[in-house]
Amino acid sequence: MEIKVRHMEERDNEDLFEIYSFPAVTENTSQLPFLSSNKVASLFLYPNCYTLVAEHEGKVLGHVTLFLSDKVRDKHCGLIALAVHPKAHRKGIGRTLLLEAINQADNWVNLVRLELEVQADNLPAIALYESVGFQLEGVKRMSTFKAGRYTDLHLMARLRPDL
Repeated sequence: MEIKVRHMEERDNEDLFEIYSFPAVTENTSQLPFLSSNKVASLFLYPNCYTLVAEHEGKVLGHVTLFLSDKVRDKHCGLIALAVHPKAHRKGIGRTLLLEAINQADNWVNLVRLELEVQADNLPAIALYESVGFQLEGVKRMSTFKAGRYTDLHLMARLRPDL
């Protein structure tokens, strides 16, 4: 599958809305199911974020967002958010997006630390994050409510290897 990675544009909102319309996606984020198109669009409007999308045959199949800190003492850190269309899982899209976000962070934005939170039961995502250098740093026990029960979040981070 040929994947083109590019910066997100406003025209991508419809495809991103479709991705977030799947409960299988929102259950693994901090969002509620059945987001409105306006809510999905607002997820990417933060002034200090940089969003890349993966496009295949004119359709956006996933995104990775790098949230940059506006705090003086945290300028070296970024937070990662990733979502991939359920029909495109296990096709290398998440890996491609993560590797490009890491490239941007290491070589263009000069970040030292990338962080993310992942649902503890999302084993495929945890394996993906570990495969590109993220490590478990902690567990937030019973920190989120999902599908009628409290679940843990894993706190993971990747430090730039040359430092």
